[in-house]
Amino acid sequence: MAVVYAAKSHPPLAPAPGILLINSGTPQSPTPAGLRDYHAEFLSDPRVIDWPRWIWLPLLHGIILRSRPRKVAQKYREIWTERGSPLLSTMEEIQSSLEDKLRDEFGSTANVGIGMRYGHPSIGEGLRGLRAKGASRIILLPLFPQYSKVTTASAHDAVLEELATWSNTPEIRTIDDYYNHPAYVRALKESIFDFWQENGESDSLLFSYHGIPQSYASKGDPYGRQCLETTRLVSSLMGPRQTEIRTSFQSRFGPQEWLKPYTDELLHRIASNGTRSVDVLCPGFAADCLETLHEIGIEARDDFYRWGGGELRYIPALNAAPAHIGALMEILTPHLSNPIPSELGQQSEHREQ
Repeated sequence: MAVVYAAKSHPPLAPAPGILLINSGTPQSPTPAGLRDYHAEFLSDPRVIDWPRWIWLPLLHGIILRSRPRKVAQKYREIWTERGSPLLSTMEEIQSSLEDKLRDEFGSTANVGIGMRYGHPSIGEGLRGLRAKGASRIILLPLFPQYSKVTTASAHDAVLEELATWSNTPEIRTIDDYYNHPAYVRALKESIFDFWQENGESDSLLFSYHGIPQSYASKGDPYGRQCLETTRLVSSLMGPRQTEIRTSFQSRFGPQEWLKPYTDELLHRIASNGTRSVDVLCPGFAADCLETLHEIGIEARDDFYRWGGGELRYIPALNAAPAHIGALMEILTPHLSNPIPSELGQQSEHREQ
């Protein structure tokens, strides 16, 4: 759903809007120091870890930031490229492709920026960059297809924190989620079929989403329900198949219960049941990152084989594929006109954030 913040009553500075693509973020370097800075910002966010600060912050700075960065830095080094962070370089490809698509289809001079919730370029830097290019209306597109307070709501926090320092604020339109948007669902289906056309169909297909603590879902976070609906919609487009389709949740952190089933435990069961091949898709990630390239593409692949399974193949994220850029264009199009479309106002949904 879209949440629309009404514009101030002043003439626009420029006819073209600015579009800010938002993602979670990445360390500046695959080193313990780079990971320490990144984790300090990420894990200090009360949206991510909602424990009482007097308990969590001493634990974070006294134990976790002393040990975790070195371990995770090694994983980042295994996926780092000549261009640096895979997530950031892919975001830059999406940014460039989307600007080209806007020019081709609309003759638009709209500027597209990047804002990372943690690290650089930050959300504040992205917003200031669009302002410097004359955007008086900014469309926020968090590349989190399924809404969660951990991701989308946290990005909203950063936007509001930045705008609170501005003397003249622009009109802001936000796109909260697109988990059930037909163009996004089609793009996922096409990515699966394209992969199978090139590599052959597997015995099992697993939709693996980043998890959140179960307590967040119990308090009303819609993320888990939206993930299940994405799987259902994509599966319905695929038609009857021999391949068994499942959903799971990965990347849990800490001792509390998270959304289930857990990806690693489900893969263990699948391998133990003699499944010879499984393909894993991660629809919650618009661009490949540590959680997809390493956690699934390396760790899960090796574990699956060690547990007695056969081949585990990772189906890449949508990244800058033409189908993804086209889907983002369809998602953005209702927001590109100057007047606020009436249907957006009617569909706007208040969420407890």
